[in-house]
Amino acid sequence: MAGLLLVWAIASRASGLPAYLLPGPASVAAALWQQRELLFWSTLVTLTETVLGLLIGTVLGAALALGMVFSPRLARWLMPLLLLSQAVPVFALAPLLVLWFGFGMASKVVMAVLVIFFPVSAAFSDGLRHTEPGWLDLARTMDASPWRLLLHVRLPAAMPAFGSGLRVATAIAPIGAVIGEWVGASAGLGYVMLNANARIQTDVMFAAMFVLAVMTVLLWVAVDRGLRRLLYWVPRTAG
Repeated sequence: MAGLLLVWAIASRASGLPAYLLPGPASVAAALWQQRELLFWSTLVTLTETVLGLLIGTVLGAALALGMVFSPRLARWLMPLLLLSQAVPVFALAPLLVLWFGFGMASKVVMAVLVIFFPVSAAFSDGLRHTEPGWLDLARTMDASPWRLLLHVRLPAAMPAFGSGLRVATAIAPIGAVIGEWVGASAGLGYVMLNANARIQTDVMFAAMFVLAVMTVLLWVAVDRGLRRLLYWVPRTAG
């Protein structure tokens, strides 16, 4: 981080670009302090949208994965729809979602759900499908019911894949919320960046981007540590 800041400071001075094109770290730090109250409340808005989208998208993605694994007919019907939802750029859907759900938080949460649910669904369904066959055979020889087979064998075996999908979803979760704020909002970090860009307040825009990056990293670390505690039985190797 110190090296990046040093390169940034040198580049902003050596390039000769005006501050409204490439502000230096000092001016961005000053904007962070001057706009601290605005950035704080905007971060709370974007974080709320992101966390709600992450929760709903995770539940939806897990439910879809379970449905597709245990019902091939449902999988044949759902998979084209899931692929279609990812083929259409989320930015193209943002104006429609704002039109349908309004300028409030709902449209941003839906946008975040659209970004999140597919990585969770794809990773979790792969984990469920690739359960060790020997474990399944052993459980069946012990007369395990389908419900117990799912609860005690397939779900624990699929949890590492689910964790990987959830980590990816956490890293990209703010994208949906911020895109929604760019299209239409009255609060949030995306709204701050859009207004700062329109007013050529590049230092404020950089400050909002920095806060967004820090928020995303902290959210990812929290989810990663939670998964490490939840999946304590998963072996880890170094190197």
